[in-house]
Amino acid sequence: MRKWLKGVSLFVITGTLIAGVLLATGFHGALNATNTESFCISCHEMGIAYEEYKDTVHYRNRTGVRTTCSDCHVPRDFGPKMVAKIRAAKDVWHHLIGTIDSMEKYENYRLIMAKTVWQNMKETDSRECRVCHTVASMDFEEQQGRAARKHKKMTEKGQTCIDCHKGVAHELPEDFDEEDE
Repeated sequence: MRKWLKGVSLFVITGTLIAGVLLATGFHGALNATNTESFCISCHEMGIAYEEYKDTVHYRNRTGVRTTCSDCHVPRDFGPKMVAKIRAAKDVWHHLIGTIDSMEKYENYRLIMAKTVWQNMKETDSRECRVCHTVASMDFEEQQGRAARKHKKMTEKGQTCIDCHKGVAHELPEDFDEEDE
């Protein structure tokens, strides 16, 4: 009986480990798949955002460095990434109920979407921007005067990237008023 229990226990432990590895691999694969540009723009609504993004320096530039949707909208660290994925469930819901399924609806909702993203970026000190852009790495001599002055002072003033760079990857909403900010 003891030998039989030992065999069953070993089988259960081995089976559990294999199942765990398969689940973890599948979860990791799903996370990676949902971070691709093709996944992001598979919804009609994000196709609208993608078309305007293609006219920005983040899509095409002199250095050939290109960002994708997830570079700006999904944190790299696991904990914040999971929070972002959970928050993104609302986007799926809004897709299903047709909140922004036409250009007119999209434009009417654009300011709300933008303010949500801007607030999140403000709260995280523009964490996703800082993966590529760090003040410590900036060459102020190469920047235009105003930009160099503002970048030098941003930490003193407690500012973050999004404070000055709204509209850098997507068009600003028509009803956006900088004075309201």
